[in-house]
Order: sequence, then structure tokens, then C-alpha cells
Amino acid sequence: MFDFFQKKQPGNFLNDLPKDRGYSRVKDMIAPPALRINPNSLQLGERMARTLFVYSFPRYLSANWLSPIISLDKEMRVSMHLYPVETSYALKQLKKRVAQVQSQMGEKAAGGQVRDPVLETSLQDMENLRDLLQQGVEKLFRFGFYITLVANSEKDLNDVENEIRSLLETKIIFSKPATFQQEQGFASTLPLQLDRLGISTPLNTSPLSSSFPFVSADLTSNKGILYGINRHNNSLILFDRFSLENANSVIFAKSGAGKSYSVKLEILRSLMLGTDVIVIDPENEYQYLTETVGGTYIKISLNSPHHLNPFDLPVPGKDEKPADILRSNIADLVGLLRILLGGLTPQEDAILDRAITETYASRDINPETDVSTKTPPTLGNLQTVLQNMEGGQDLAIRLEKYTRGTYSNFFNQQTNVEMKNNMVCFSIRDMEEGLRPAAMYIVLHYIWNIIRQELKKRILVVDEAWTMMRYEDAGSFMYSIAKRCRKYYLGLSTITQDVADFMASPYGKPIVTNSSLQLLLRQSPATIDIIQETFNLTDQEKMLLLESTVGEGIFFAGLKHAAIKIIASYTEDQIITSDPAQLLEIERAKEELK
Repeated sequence: MFDFFQKKQPGNFLNDLPKDRGYSRVKDMIAPPALRINPNSLQLGERMARTLFVYSFPRYLSANWLSPIISLDKEMRVSMHLYPVETSYALKQLKKRVAQVQSQMGEKAAGGQVRDPVLETSLQDMENLRDLLQQGVEKLFRFGFYITLVANSEKDLNDVENEIRSLLETKIIFSKPATFQQEQGFASTLPLQLDRLGISTPLNTSPLSSSFPFVSADLTSNKGILYGINRHNNSLILFDRFSLENANSVIFAKSGAGKSYSVKLEILRSLMLGTDVIVIDPENEYQYLTETVGGTYIKISLNSPHHLNPFDLPVPGKDEKPADILRSNIADLVGLLRILLGGLTPQEDAILDRAITETYASRDINPETDVSTKTPPTLGNLQTVLQNMEGGQDLAIRLEKYTRGTYSNFFNQQTNVEMKNNMVCFSIRDMEEGLRPAAMYIVLHYIWNIIRQELKKRILVVDEAWTMMRYEDAGSFMYSIAKRCRKYYLGLSTITQDVADFMASPYGKPIVTNSSLQLLLRQSPATIDIIQETFNLTDQEKMLLLESTVGEGIFFAGLKHAAIKIIASYTEDQIITSDPAQLLEIERAKEELK
């Protein structure tokens, strides 16, 4: 807690309450069961407390010098006592002190001694302060700064004290315990408007203002987009995700906390700055936004006219070899088939690896081929190869439903979609629940091939990524994109509401680690401990996420983080809202216009 006092006001309000009305019991309720006063500490029941006071400040105080202290995850009370000094009195005292220093300098000069830099600096500072006080630019104060530390044992108390004093001494601020005055020090840091220690240092307005304790990380830059408002100081959080070591981001939030809303707002503002956006949409939440900005909305389902062939190969880049691309694609196809077939034995894995190679060879595609002139095979061609391969008949039968059966319309077709717009959204809402992970895998594979063909500033959004993270091969593919996308000027945005499933994957934490931008919105009590451990949050930050309202949370950018509130303009809100009530109102308005 932080208390700002301007004058002494002795007395304790608890003692002044009339006892005949039962108020005396309040003291018994809030008082500790026992109190022991030691020379350098107080024992309050089972807890220990110690009060430190600052007795020396440096010549210059940097802004936010108190921030490292109050940011510590330690129990403490910080009290600041401010006593204004009359300017006329301060000028008289400074005049006397200036005369004394000038006299000392004159005596040393008369005695033939060399000049004293300390005295010269002191004289210069006093003269500058006199000018500022005379002009009314500055005022003088007596400043008392006390810290009461609380711990469970004497050893813990000593450790906290050493940490606090070390942090202060790095800024040339010196403190020490209030020896034999712990009771007075403890009272001076309670919210009772008391300064029982009475230890103060003269400070003028400028250094005193740097002691303001409520600070927050400044995440404002000269370029980038507006992510939201800093809840601590109301500054704008303007940031360019591509200025970090990688442009990846993760967004964790419970359902209804505003994660899709915040992502759509980022998409809308990024498009205005010329960044291309690709989205995998599991719930048709991005359709209105895509249509509003003139993007391409592609629905992926078993009955959809849009098809993607997982056997597609990208055109090799300048620094890529066709052989490496082919090998990588074969490995990705084995991963996809492992999802489709519900797992593979080591023998089946080896058979499929050889069968896929032969399937490509049947279309004259080998490590030396120019793939831009060739038509890739399909899943049906792979089944044909397996039927004629020793040990492959069982695999061919298991592939039947994907090549000739119910699922063949989507899985056994040549690609017929294009990505030529600034925003392209793939909707998988109408895909059967059990096939969604495989569909997301195929869509991601297609997108990744397109991205590798042309270097362009892009953002790839994967909503409800936890559905893929349940499968090791899909999680591995996501992680490989997160690691490699920086090379292709791509930022991967991973969004999930099921934090437990996402972090349970062996690739969950590595994806978070490879994301320089992180947004945590309101969390549920069931998953908050996982979030706290993953992001190394303090207890205060943990409570902030539990108590946040819609669109509020913590924004991480590299080593900086700040409490954020996401705010959109009225026009933006109408485009990106996911609130059902608002959507109904918009639909009614459209009907009325017709």
C-alpha cells in the first residue's frame, strides 16, 4: 500500500472512537494475537516485520526508480511523507549555505590548495536550485521514505531486506533499519497519517516527482498498430509485432473473454498498413470481417466445391533444393495419414514412406524434377500403389473411405482454390468434428506451401489451435511453422480457450516460447495455475486475470508487459463484434434497409 501525507496529524482514530458503542472491539478484531518488539524487527503473531528508512539520495534520480521495488513479488508497505518547505525560508537557508561554501573555497584558495570539485559541484547545484525556487519553477519538500517488510521468519526477512537494499544501492540510494525504532517505523507505514520516525531528506519537485510509484511498461512506438489502452497509465499500446525477434503471438482466454474480438481488431488494423492476413476459422466468426474488407472466404467441408490436395508441392525458392522439399512433404503426408488412420505402427510408417515416394514417382516427380510443370498425385493414387505393395493391402483398405467413400469429395481431389486477396479465410465449421484436425492440417499445409513461394509480410491466424495440439503430428507441424515462419516474413497467431489441452501437448510450451507477443485475457480458475506457471506471473497478475472484464488482460511484448484494455471505434466494433445480441441487431438493421 502507498500513503501520501503532507503534514503530521498525530493521534489514532481507533483510540478516539467512543467505547460505549461497542467500537472498542474493532481493535481486537484487527490486532495481531501478540506483539513482540525487537531492536531490528517486530513479531506480529507468527509473522515478522522490519521497517527500513532511506537516509541518502543521489545527486540525480532517474524516472521510475521505484518501479523495481514495487514490482517485486514480496509483501511490503511503502510510505511516503511529504512536508512542503516555505520558499522564502528555503531561499534564506540556501543563501547561508552558499556563503559557507564560498567561504570554504576562498580559504582553500588562499592557502594554496588545489580546487575541490565536490565544493564546486555543490555550489553550482545550490545556485541552480536558488534560481528555480526564485522563479517559482520548483518547490522544496522534506521527504520521508519508509518501507516495512513482512515475512514468515527472521531468515526470510533478512533475505528480503538484502534484496531491497541491493536494488536501492544500484541507484545510489542508501537505506537502513530503524534500529530501536521498529514500533515507530511500523506505525509510520500504516494508513493512519502518522510519521513517528520523522526522518526526512530535502528534495525539490523534479526528483520528488520521479518517486511516483504507479508506473507501467511503456509499449508505445512510432510504428505499428494500436492494440489497446494501458490500464495503469492510460497510455496507448502501439506496437509493431514484426519489430521483435519473431512476429509470432499467442492469445489465451476463456470463452467470451474477447480473444476473437481482439484478433479481428488486430487483423483490421494490420490490413490498413498493407499486411496480408490468412485465417483458419473454426466457427465462421471471421466471415463478416472478410467480406467487409473484400477478402476471400473459403468454406471447407465434405460437400464444399473447394478442394485442397495434400500432395501439392511448392515451387522451390532460391535457397531451397527440390529434394529437400520433396522429403519434407513426404514427412508431412505421413503425419497427416497418422491422423486420418488413427495411428501407425513402425512397420506401417515405413511402408507409407516408401509408398508415397513411389506415388510421386508415378507422376514423374522425383528429387530432380521441376514440380511447377507436373500435376501432383492424389490420395487415390497412393491407395493404388499400396494395393500393389507387399504389406500395404491393409493400409489401402483403411484409406478406402477417404478415396472412394464418404470423405472422398474433400480428401481425394486436386486443389481448385487460390489465395490472391489481401485477406483469405478458410472456414472449417461445417467439417465433421472428427475430421477437423485433419482438415486444419491440410489447410495449414497448403498455406505453408503458398507462403514459401513468395516473400511477403503476412499474418497467419489459427483459431482454436488446441484441436490440433491434441495430435502429436499436428502439434509438431504447428511448431515447425512457428520456428521457421520468421524466414518468410510471417507472423503466426495461435488462439486457444482450452489452455490445459494446449499446454499438455509436448509442443505447447515450445510454441509459447517461440512467440514474442503474448496476450492473456480473462482466465478461468480451473486453468489459472497453468497460466501462472507458464508465464511466470505474480500473484497480483494472477488475480488481475481472474478479475478482468471482457477485453481486459495482460499484454506481453518481448521482455515488457502491461495491463491492457482493448478498445475499438464504433465502426470497427460493428465489423468485428462476436456478441450474439449485437449481431442480431445488425441483421435486423440490414433487413430494415432492404
